[in-house]
Amino acid sequence: MNTTLTGQPTHRSASRLSPTTLISAGNRAMARIPEDLIALLGRFSIAAVFWKSGQTKIEGFAVDLVEGSVQLGWPRLSDSAVALFEHEYRLPLVSPELGAVLAALGEHVLPVLLLLGLGTRFAALGLLVMTAVIQVLVYPGAYATHGVWAAVLLYLMARGPGRISLDQLIGRRRT
Repeated sequence: MNTTLTGQPTHRSASRLSPTTLISAGNRAMARIPEDLIALLGRFSIAAVFWKSGQTKIEGFAVDLVEGSVQLGWPRLSDSAVALFEHEYRLPLVSPELGAVLAALGEHVLPVLLLLGLGTRFAALGLLVMTAVIQVLVYPGAYATHGVWAAVLLYLMARGPGRISLDQLIGRRRT
């Protein structure tokens, strides 16, 4: 142990473990989390939410993102999807049939684009519009859930898909 001229021990090792030092070290470590990883996790997570919702609206075609199972058949809109739009969702200016078709289409196409990282910012914008419609017109009390969705989608719109994406691959080939 180090001593000063008075024979007292110094506290250099204690200052290295001060709360300020630990907080600074933690901040530096967290700042090194790759944005590409955050974008990839955001893309896959939000895509899964919308894909699963879309799967409830169709019959005959199913892909389980978690289990990896595939059931193929010609997809058709389920009767329950139209009933939801007719009795529960009740969107203004849109017939239940059209609303169900548009939702099912958006909940399948846009998540696939996000997974591929293709047109990511525009796919995220489309899902953000869907989220806003759901929040304002369908489930206004679900702001906590929709706020999380919106945060992920806004991140993807602002920052893009990251380097692990077709957008990035196409962009590199153009330059």
